[in-house]
Amino acid sequence: MSRIGKKPIKIPSGTEVTISDNVINVKGPVGTLSLAYNPIVEIKVEDGEIVLTPKNTKIETRALWGTYGSRLVSMVSGVNKEYAKVLKIEGVGYKAEMRSPELMVMALGFSHPVEMKVPEGLKCIVEKDTVTISGVDKESVGQFAAKVRSQKKPEPYKGKGIRYVDEIIRRKEGKKAL
Repeated sequence: MSRIGKKPIKIPSGTEVTISDNVINVKGPVGTLSLAYNPIVEIKVEDGEIVLTPKNTKIETRALWGTYGSRLVSMVSGVNKEYAKVLKIEGVGYKAEMRSPELMVMALGFSHPVEMKVPEGLKCIVEKDTVTISGVDKESVGQFAAKVRSQKKPEPYKGKGIRYVDEIIRRKEGKKAL
């Protein structure tokens, strides 16, 4: 049984939730999100809360019950306060800059600059050696942050590369001279 799916999701004031044709739309002060869902999980809006109930007890239904509960919690909180991931760029000559609101260019020690298109609905702010990625959709913010990090993962000897600000890199000891 899903513990996440059992809990009703409270809708804060200023947030509007509508359901039509197996699509749930969440609109808030920061933005709007929508989610197409499978009808084997029934989703209702009652008394300022979103209630999820499975239509049967199959494994697939129970899995989707918890998944939709978690996704809806993220959607409701995302339209009220944007999600953000902060990346730190470390290394001599490593830097990032925004050429336009849709294009981020990074120098990461390769023979060429790395260009990345910022997905629609996300904002990137580059300050000195940090990149802040923010947006309404938690999934797309995390996915783009992971994509940026994968361009130059931090290495364990000197710690050069791109890492999350709260990430701890386990450092290795270099070669020892006898």
